[in-house]
Amino acid sequence: MLITVLLGLSVLAGAGYVTYRYGGFGSAAKQEDIVTTEVIRGPFDHIVLEQGEIESSSNIDVVCQVKSQTGGGGGGTPILWVIEEGTYVKKGDKLVELDASALENQLKTQRIAVSSAEAQVISSEAAVRTAEIALQEYLEGTYMSERKAILSEIDVAQQGLLNAELKLSSAERLAAKGMFNKRQVQSEGFAVSNARNVLESAKARLEILDRLTKEKFKVQFESDIEAAKARLKSDASVLAEEEDELRDIEDQITKCVILSPAEGVVVHNNQYNSRGGGAEFVVEEGALVRERQTIIKLPDPAKMQVKASINEQNITLIAEGMAAKIKVNAVEGDMLARIKRVNKYPEPGSFFTSSVKKYSTFVEILEPAGTIRTGMTAEVRIFVSQVADALQIPVHGIYEYKGHHFCLKQAGKNKWETVPIEIGATNDKMVTIVSGLQEGDSVALNPRKHLNLLDLPEVDEVSDREKLAKIGANAGEPSGPPATPDGDKAAGGRGAPGAGAPGAGAPGAGGFNPQMIVDRIFASDTNGDGKLAGEKLDSLDERMK
Repeated sequence: MLITVLLGLSVLAGAGYVTYRYGGFGSAAKQEDIVTTEVIRGPFDHIVLEQGEIESSSNIDVVCQVKSQTGGGGGGTPILWVIEEGTYVKKGDKLVELDASALENQLKTQRIAVSSAEAQVISSEAAVRTAEIALQEYLEGTYMSERKAILSEIDVAQQGLLNAELKLSSAERLAAKGMFNKRQVQSEGFAVSNARNVLESAKARLEILDRLTKEKFKVQFESDIEAAKARLKSDASVLAEEEDELRDIEDQITKCVILSPAEGVVVHNNQYNSRGGGAEFVVEEGALVRERQTIIKLPDPAKMQVKASINEQNITLIAEGMAAKIKVNAVEGDMLARIKRVNKYPEPGSFFTSSVKKYSTFVEILEPAGTIRTGMTAEVRIFVSQVADALQIPVHGIYEYKGHHFCLKQAGKNKWETVPIEIGATNDKMVTIVSGLQEGDSVALNPRKHLNLLDLPEVDEVSDREKLAKIGANAGEPSGPPATPDGDKAAGGRGAPGAGAPGAGAPGAGGFNPQMIVDRIFASDTNGDGKLAGEKLDSLDERMK
């Protein structure tokens, strides 16, 4: 609506007046210029219209299962070949082939590592067997041989002791007969003592062999066995890891050829910059793909939906389960749909996007046409409310005053009546009437152009001013702008009158604000007749005269 404000300011010697015109103010409207419409009764649809993109609610994602290769200056695996988008494939068909050259080089190196690990395991197994044989050799060979040798020494020592004792006894008998002297008897006694010591020494060595030496060597050999077994276990573990790595590389090479897991139409999972720039990732030969990155989607054509971004001013109107219609230019007719999900939080914005928030809303197509494809642009009409039989008029037939709604109803020829009404659901074109009008009533369109015909009653303004005043009752005083050295306000504001130019700052005639003057003129026109004179003029600020 174009608003023209004409201001005339006159200062006269005896009296003054200010006139202004706003729309149709200042002159009575001609009856033939008033455009009217009738209150009708009929079906009413409150529709929210948005654009969206068709996608499948049940997609089979074909992902890259090859681990990212860090070599070659990239962080992924290059695509050697990819099937064309839009191709219909069956289960088992080839979709993508990735570059396996780096993996094949790893495979050669890994096979050598496995062979080395196998050789080490064989060596460790031999070491374990050698240690076990060494223990058996000692227990059944060395130990038994040493023990028998000591037993033989004991037998010899016992025989020597017996002979020495016999000689001593014979020497004692001969000495009694005077045939041996005392010194000869003592010599035989020393021989007995020596033979006894030799016997005891042999027995002691046998005891040490059985109780200590045998146990010492047994522990040592058993320790050698355990150490050999530990080395064998470690080498076997290394071999297992190397074999696992070999199998993993072989599996990775196999996964470089990706086959279709099901039937469907191929859709490349191209990703675009949310800021409106170019593509971030395009599925094509040479493109690098990361592990678990989706390369291709196989949408289920029987489960299609539309992802629409609802403006924040309409999002509170939308709820799950609402009916909708989908229009696609490539498909004849509309498709019935239902609101499936409304995101609670807005989509993330960016530096290049508008500050208006958008909420993703998913609309399920109940009977999708077989010709629609993912990525198509669709028009979504969401039926917020539907009234089968409702009184309604165009929205520009309503005049709002102090939070109340009125219509300019034709009461007869050249007669108009201001009627308070209660409105219901509304859309961009029509508004439903709950009370105040009847079917067939004639009302003026755009009553703002005919304010001189409106007879507005005294009504309480629907306002929260009292609540606001209560909330701010304990507010502190504003600090205001900093003062200049001479005590005036800072430059650029409404300064005290002086020699400077208006609006220039402290030494001026005060900041000039045209919008404030217009607002005061409209506020002074209390009866809305479009004129200011007398008491109305006196109510204006002295500076506006």
